[in-house]
Amino acid sequence: MSVELNHTIVHSRDNREAAEFLAHVLGLAVGAEWGPFVPVGTSNKVSLDFATVPAESIVMQHYAFLVSDDEFDAAFERIERAGITYFADPQGRRPGEINHNHGGRGLYFMDPSGHGMEIITTPYTFPA
Repeated sequence: MSVELNHTIVHSRDNREAAEFLAHVLGLAVGAEWGPFVPVGTSNKVSLDFATVPAESIVMQHYAFLVSDDEFDAAFERIERAGITYFADPQGRRPGEINHNHGGRGLYFMDPSGHGMEIITTPYTFPA
């Protein structure tokens, strides 16, 4: 069997709010609450399981999502319509811009718990 990422737990201030936020931006469904988790599944069968934890124990993480051009356009429209601040760079120095790294398009935004989210249309490639 090959090794695949199956799920990850995402600490959040409010598991339902965080799951619904990401699902809305990406056009995904929020799964049924399972114990302390509210899951959001991706098309490659990876689940982000949002769990409510005390705010002081949340450490910012980064999650990047590879999307098609059409999915990018739809997510970008939802981001703009919701008034979500976005950036072309992870440092937040280029607000209101998208990037064209690796021949595609990408942008960064924060979720309600302070995690850095990224959508990209082309996977990153680095020289070996």
